[in-house]
Order: sequence, then C-alpha cells, then structure tokens
Amino acid sequence: MDPELVAVLAVILAAMAFDYTNGFHDAANAIATSVSTRALTPRVALAMAAVGNFVGAHLGGEVAKTVGDGLVKLPLGIPSLGVVFAGVVGAIIWNLITWYYGLPSSSSHALFGGLVGATLFAAGGTVQWNTILSKVLIPMVLSPVVGLMLGFAMMVAIMWTFRRGHPGKLNRGFRHAQTVSAAAMSIGHGMQDAAKTMGIIVLALYTGGFQDNATHIPEWVYWSSAAVLAAGTYAGGWRIIRTLGRKIIDLGPAEGFAAETVASSVLYFNALVLHAPISTTHTITSAIMGVGATKRLSAVRWNVAGNIVIAWITTFPASALIACVVYFMVRPLFG
Repeated sequence: MDPELVAVLAVILAAMAFDYTNGFHDAANAIATSVSTRALTPRVALAMAAVGNFVGAHLGGEVAKTVGDGLVKLPLGIPSLGVVFAGVVGAIIWNLITWYYGLPSSSSHALFGGLVGATLFAAGGTVQWNTILSKVLIPMVLSPVVGLMLGFAMMVAIMWTFRRGHPGKLNRGFRHAQTVSAAAMSIGHGMQDAAKTMGIIVLALYTGGFQDNATHIPEWVYWSSAAVLAAGTYAGGWRIIRTLGRKIIDLGPAEGFAAETVASSVLYFNALVLHAPISTTHTITSAIMGVGATKRLSAVRWNVAGNIVIAWITTFPASALIACVVYFMVRPLFG
C-alpha cells in the first residue's frame, strides 16, 4: 500500500478517535443542565444532543477551514503527517485524563495545544501565532468572561420578568423551554467541535497530497465527523455531566434555560460571524457560573469552579507537552 495513504489513514483514524472522545467528553456541554433540572431524561437528552451535533457539523465549515489552514503550516509529505498524528494523540490523552477526573476541560484547546506542541519540533513546520492569538488565545480568555456576564444578565432579566409568576407553573414552562435551548446548544456544539475534527482531516488530506488545498471539505468528511461525534455523544460522559449539572450550582429549570440560551448564542456568533473555534466547555461552564451568581455569590461552589479554571489554564500547555513526547516516539514511523 502507498506509504502516503497509510500515513493519511493513520491520521484520519486518530482524528476519529479524538472525535469520539470529544463526544463523550463534551456531551455534558449540551445536556448537563437539562438532565440536572429533569427537563429531559438522560437518554433522551443524549439522543437529542447526538442529533444536534450531527446537524451542527454541517454548519461548521468555516471553523473547520480555520483549523485546517489557519493554525499551523507544514510542508507536504509523510513527516508532517506524523506531526498532525502526534498532535491529535496528545489531545486524546489529555481528554482521557480530564474525563477520568471529571474535569470539563476544553477538547478544542487540547487539540490546538497538541498541534502547536508537535509543530514546534517539526522540521519546516511553523506555528501561525497571529491566528493562534486572535482565534484561540483571545477567545479563550474572552468567551468565559462573556459567558459569565451574559449568564448573569440573562438570569436577572428572567427573574425580573417573571417575578410575579407562580413557581410551579414557571418551572414547568422552563422545563419545556429547555428542550429548545438544549437543542440549540447541541447544534452549536456540533458547529464548533465536529468542525475541528473536519479541519484535522482536511489538513491530513492536503499534507499527504490527496487534495490541492487545505480549505476544501469533501462531503464524506462532514458525514463521518458528524456521525462519530454523535456516537461519542450518545455514549455519554457521566463524570463531567455530574460536575457541570450538579457540582457548580444547584440548577433549576429557569437557570438551566438561561445558561443554555446564553452559551448557544455565543457559540453561534463565533462560528457563523467570527469563524473562531472557541471552547464549548468554557462557554457553558462560565454561563452556569454567571447564572448561579444571581442567587448569591456563595451559591456558586467556587472551589469546584477553581479546579475547572486550573484545568482550563493547563490544557493548552499540557496537551502540547504530551504531543511533543508522542511526536518523538512516532517520528521514526513517519520518516
């Protein structure tokens, strides 16, 4: 078999493995609030999230192009495919570590960190720091801040608007509304996270010489990335679902609706307007914190939030370091 084809297939398989871990690692992003408020049963919520991810993948083409062509530049050939392979494997390992400890870290930043870490040691590879700064690092800081502020503002608006409503009727109404907000969150997750896998596959196809540019996305890439992410989502990531849904604050239906609505809006804006591959994890977690802070600051379990923030900060460098180690291990195979 052609060596270039073997190398490309290895990267694609690694990308699909990442896609699957992304699904069960980040399933909580879309459904944790709906499950914790009992708006949806766990399996119904997972099924809806899987469908939403599948739909959203077909709307995330611009994000995929940013990942495939905007973050790193690699010379064509098998050695560069080893770089991409190492970056993806580094992200997978970090995903599994944080999943084991129930920490909702960012799969996106794990992938970006892995790519950057492996590229730094590759002959002829260059990291496009301007794009990393504008599309990754600045959004990494701003999206949680925006999510926190908008979550707080949204919850205040809901509390003021429905201040004279009957609590029982309001809870039933917001549980129904959460079906819509959770579906919107699921589609936003697909727009962001399936698109990142698509970008990696396209980068592998281009680097391996199987297509002429790093921005064209074949239709089979859309379908395969969406299907694997949906399968991983349906498998569920219960450790992280418990962290997001129960350990940060005690969520009610109104709080869950507010957090999901804010987070999905931020995801849509970044995917469709800015074409920026932001973290769904950072966005929904910060929105939950903002919503919880409207009760009282002590309503947010800041010790849990602090552990999550530490995971956010360490994800990029940790996955980069892991990818470096993986690269030196697999480099002889891609020589």
